[in-house]
Amino acid sequence: MPYPASAFFSLYKTMKTRIQLFLTALGLLAVACRSFAQYNYTTLSVPGAADTYVLGISGNDIVGFYNNTGAWTQGQGFLYDGSSFTTISFPGALDTVAFGISGNDVIGGYDTGSTWHGFIYNGSTYTTLDFPGSGETFAQGISGSGIVGSYNYDAGFLYNGGIWTTLSVPGAGITSAFGISGNNIVGQYQTSTAYYGFLYNGTSYATLSVPGAVNYTVANGISGNDIVGSYLSSSGYTNGFIYNGSSYATLSVPGAIQTYGQGIDGSEIAGYYENSSGDIEGFLATPVPEPSAVTVSLIGPFALLGVRRRLLRCYSARFRTGIEL
Repeated sequence: MPYPASAFFSLYKTMKTRIQLFLTALGLLAVACRSFAQYNYTTLSVPGAADTYVLGISGNDIVGFYNNTGAWTQGQGFLYDGSSFTTISFPGALDTVAFGISGNDVIGGYDTGSTWHGFIYNGSTYTTLDFPGSGETFAQGISGSGIVGSYNYDAGFLYNGGIWTTLSVPGAGITSAFGISGNNIVGQYQTSTAYYGFLYNGTSYATLSVPGAVNYTVANGISGNDIVGSYLSSSGYTNGFIYNGSSYATLSVPGAIQTYGQGIDGSEIAGYYENSSGDIEGFLATPVPEPSAVTVSLIGPFALLGVRRRLLRCYSARFRTGIEL
C-alpha cells in the first residue's frame, strides 16, 4: 500500500536530524583535533647577520633585532614585510631593538650608551617614550593605541592616550609587560622562588605556568584568546608554548636546541630559536592545513543531498507500487 506524504516527510525529518547530529559530532571531533594545530616552521634570518631575533608580528609584518657580533650589543632592529628586510635604527643610538608592531607603528627600545629608552616609529618619525621619572624604559608590546612595557627593570606599564599606568602583580618583586591585545595584557612576574607568566584583563591578574615547567614561564604575546611564550623544561632547555585559555601545547622548531615563542597574530606565531650550531635564527610558524575539517565541511551538504534524493526515490517508488527500494 502506498505511504502517505505525511509519513514520508516524517521519515525525511528523522533521517535529516540524524545526519545533522552525525555531522555535528564530526565537527566537534574536528574542533577537538585542531585545538592545537601542527605547524610549518619557516626560518627568518637577516642577510649577513650573526643572529636574528624575531620578536613581534602583525599581519604580514614581522619585527625584531639582529647583530653581526653574536651578542646583544651593537645591534639594530628590523622590519620584514614578507619579502625584504628594512633596518630600524633610532638616530644616534648604539643599539635599537624593535619589540612589537601594530599596523604601521613599531615600538621598541634604544640604547644611548648609558640608558635605555622606549620609542615608537610610524614609518617616518621616531618618538621617544619614557615612563615619567624613570631611569630606563622598554616599550615591548603594542595593540592599536595601547603600548605596554617595563621601566626601571622592576615594574610594567600601560601607555594609552597619553596616560601612563603602572602594572604590578600583587606580591611580586618584579613585573614586566610584554604583549597586549585589546584590554588583555600578558607578561612575567618574579617571586622569591620562581618566574611566572601572567594575564591581566584590566581588573585582575591570572598566573600562567606551563605544567612541568621548572620555575620559569614567560608570556610574551597575545592575540584574542591565544597566548604564546616560553618555559624552562625539566631537560634544562627552553621551549615555546601556546595557551588557548584552557590548555598548553609545546612549540619546538624541528632540530632546534631551544625555541622561544614571542609574538602571535591570528593563527601565525613568530619567535626565534637556537640552532645546532648555537646561532640564533627567527621563525614564522603557520598552521598545517587540516584535511579533516575540510572533509567535514564538504561532506555535510552532499550527505544531506544524498539522503534527500534517496528518500524521494523511495517515496516515489512506494507511491507508485508500494514496494520499498
